[in-house]
Amino acid sequence: MDWAWLVVIGAYALGTFPSAQLVGRLVDHDPTTEGSGNPGASNMLRVAGKSAGAAVLVLDTLKGAVATLVGLGLDGRPLAAACGVAAVLGHILPIGRGRRGGKGVATFGGVGLVMWPFVSLGALALWIVLVRLTKKPSIGSLVGIVFIVAGVWTTGRDGWEIALAAGLVAVIVIRHAGNIRRLFGRSEKAVGPS
Repeated sequence: MDWAWLVVIGAYALGTFPSAQLVGRLVDHDPTTEGSGNPGASNMLRVAGKSAGAAVLVLDTLKGAVATLVGLGLDGRPLAAACGVAAVLGHILPIGRGRRGGKGVATFGGVGLVMWPFVSLGALALWIVLVRLTKKPSIGSLVGIVFIVAGVWTTGRDGWEIALAAGLVAVIVIRHAGNIRRLFGRSEKAVGPS
């Protein structure tokens, strides 16, 4: 097996790291059985508060960033992209937990911070503003990830990078199908004080 595939497999394994469950144990909350049941930062924020939610957000972002940085350092942007994709898929579809992972926004954000830092920082700022205004992280997440694709396209990146960003965003949007239905039905739950 080519060594690069071993690196990609390692990136997938890193993506499966159960950030939310580990933080949940520390604060005596199980994100897989409380709230929406999703092991992600938004649900942890909802069931355990800001500190726990922030910890999960940072850890999930680091999974994508570290995997992508390793690929970038070893063999440039193509391997960085492959490692980033693997980390996001590992987060969303962890084999060891019956493929019941998170929705991939933070991990994709970590990939973006390495691959397209200025665009991703803009998306992060947009996410913060929208979450503060709407109290609904799903709105900030969906708008933010679409912003990244638009930014990658408008900054003149190669076609394969645009396709990479768009493909990951498509997967993440599919993972948010329930949130999208609830948003249109005006039943999506807010976080924090209204």
